[in-house]
Amino acid sequence: MVAVPESHTGWTFITNHARVLAAIADNPNVRIRDIAAHCRLTERAVQRIISDLEEGGYLSHTRDGRTNTYRIEPDKVLRHPAEAGLSVASLLSLLVRDETERGAQPTARSARRTARDDGAR
Repeated sequence: MVAVPESHTGWTFITNHARVLAAIADNPNVRIRDIAAHCRLTERAVQRIISDLEEGGYLSHTRDGRTNTYRIEPDKVLRHPAEAGLSVASLLSLLVRDETERGAQPTARSARRTARDDGAR
């Protein structure tokens, strides 16, 4: 997995439910322990969120031995009226793609640092 950022206090743009759903979209066999570490949540919080998502019809799972395999309902519409008509797939296309690109693209700060270092040579 990608390096986990430091702890954060205060508000954020993305809800914990969206973070958990994105982690599952990235790996349908992911363990609750790994979701919790990635999302900076407790395992208990992740279990509650998964339960919420299942009760809402956004997620289901099958059990194979000790492993859960999750299935996201991509056509399910988001709950808030402001997102009326937007599907889970639309949300995940933003979150999962950005997560992948974040690991591949340098940040603005590292790009400036590289340019500065190249100019010093």
